[in-house]
Amino acid sequence: MKRLIVLFTCLAFVAHFTTMAQEEPQHKGREKLKAARLGLITNRLNLTEEQAKGFWPVFNDYDAKRSELRKSVRQITAESRNLTTSDDRIATNLKEILNLKQKEVDLEKEYQAKFLKVLNVRQVSELYKTEQLFNQMLVNRLRGERKEPPHTKE
Repeated sequence: MKRLIVLFTCLAFVAHFTTMAQEEPQHKGREKLKAARLGLITNRLNLTEEQAKGFWPVFNDYDAKRSELRKSVRQITAESRNLTTSDDRIATNLKEILNLKQKEVDLEKEYQAKFLKVLNVRQVSELYKTEQLFNQMLVNRLRGERKEPPHTKE
């Protein structure tokens, strides 16, 4: 029951933050979404105090590096969409996107090992599931769908 309340609370935060993000400058909306995401992770991982001390610095470092890689991919993709971009440049961009995606996979491998130093294997698995859950909740909210969140951990 507690998990159901937590999930509904997180969903309400996402709904509120999504609405507020449209009314406020983008960076404030992003910060609120990030806070909701971190709250959901905190609740779902059930970290001990000692685990939290070791986990959050590693996670924040991982998240920042992953965000930079994804930002680079978005910038390159945007450039490729430009009608004046040459075919050669688009081909170069495609190769660069693959390189960045490989870097993201390498980053994930590196940080999975780091996560396993402070979390147990079930918590690491739950971290990945929680990130997927949050993203799906956000997508559903942006689409206007009102799907009921899962009642239990999978």
